[in-house]
Amino acid sequence: QVQLVESGGGLVQAGGSLRLSCAASGSIFSINVMGWYRQAPGKHRELVADITSGGTISYADSVKGRFTISRDNAKNTVYLQMNTLKPEDTGVYYCNALTDHLSAYWGQGTQVTVSS
Repeated sequence: QVQLVESGGGLVQAGGSLRLSCAASGSIFSINVMGWYRQAPGKHRELVADITSGGTISYADSVKGRFTISRDNAKNTVYLQMNTLKPEDTGVYYCNALTDHLSAYWGQGTQVTVSS
């Protein structure tokens, strides 16, 4: 089992920045990929960015150049630095962990609201 706890969401004006954190505990040795997803009202949950244990990173096209994902293995924490935020970035952001047995775990979600 893996437990994920997110923090760092909030309300920010367009053009501002936020940093999300996700701390993992439990069977962390089994985690292969950690990532961030978001879900806007009335929309499907979508991948924002993820990072493998080997450091391979991918981003959604909509956030490339504005968001940066990073991983601190010593702290078992993954971060999402979000700059130049836009109103369309509004949503609930979820941390995700995928283990080497292909089990997926989710955090409780943190709200990000970007006002125009």
